[in-house]
Amino acid sequence: MAKATKKQALGRGLSALLKDPQNDIQSAEDKNADKLVGHIVELDLESVEVNPFQPRTSFNEDSLKELASSIKELGVIQPITVRKLDFDKYQLVSGERRYRASKLVGLATIPAYIRIANDQESLEMALVENIQRQDLDPIEISLSYQRLIDEINLTQEQLSERIGKNRSTIANYLRLLKLDPIIQTGMRDGFMSMGHGRAIINVNDPQKQLEIYEKILQKSLSVRETEQLVREINEGLKSSKSTKKPAAIPASYKKEIKEFSEYLGAKIDIKITKKGGGKLSIPFSSQEDFNRLKKLIQGEN
Repeated sequence: MAKATKKQALGRGLSALLKDPQNDIQSAEDKNADKLVGHIVELDLESVEVNPFQPRTSFNEDSLKELASSIKELGVIQPITVRKLDFDKYQLVSGERRYRASKLVGLATIPAYIRIANDQESLEMALVENIQRQDLDPIEISLSYQRLIDEINLTQEQLSERIGKNRSTIANYLRLLKLDPIIQTGMRDGFMSMGHGRAIINVNDPQKQLEIYEKILQKSLSVRETEQLVREINEGLKSSKSTKKPAAIPASYKKEIKEFSEYLGAKIDIKITKKGGGKLSIPFSSQEDFNRLKKLIQGEN
């Protein structure tokens, strides 16, 4: 308990230092910067603004209320991280749930680590720290990975090293962004898991993807059942492309074909189209056999 009191007193002392315009620290080289940067400081909640680079775009209201109740009882156990914008102005880098929950409770201050960073560094810190610390849904993680690649100009290999994830894991998340937006929303809302999404992405037809998604919701399909359904759909698509069922041969043709085959001394193959047309195939075994068939068809003796 004594340690906690000492830490709080230290935080208040540093906060007072921040309130002095003569100590407006803008860089790590400024006077007293070493006393603030990297230390826990009690900041006024009103002096902190949310981070526009925050990858999380939705917050569960019930979860926030539970966190608020815990904060009301125990205080903010894990400090937020902020970057300094201007005199007595800060921007969240990580910890928005704690920030929002603290406002719900009506706290005036919040413990925070202060960092100095430009916009790009702030974006990278926000994305990386949120990926590692927060319980983001699969699509939020995918979007965070994509933003790091696009806006920080990282390759998948560099991103893998930066966040400590296998490249294959990153690739699997990024593939989810190819899903139909309706399916992505379903994943974000918890109607299905990342495993379901990874199975569906193996179907190229967007309409088929949506049909599978609807079956997952209607029948509460497991990931394994979804994978099986995807296999069946893909096999069916391949089968329909490679083998089209020919139209049935009308009875009126069958007798004529039999007689024609007997006349030529060769088994004739016939294919009928749905429009009534078709084609005949007459096999031959050699040049001599071909000439024989030719004479018979031309009516030569």
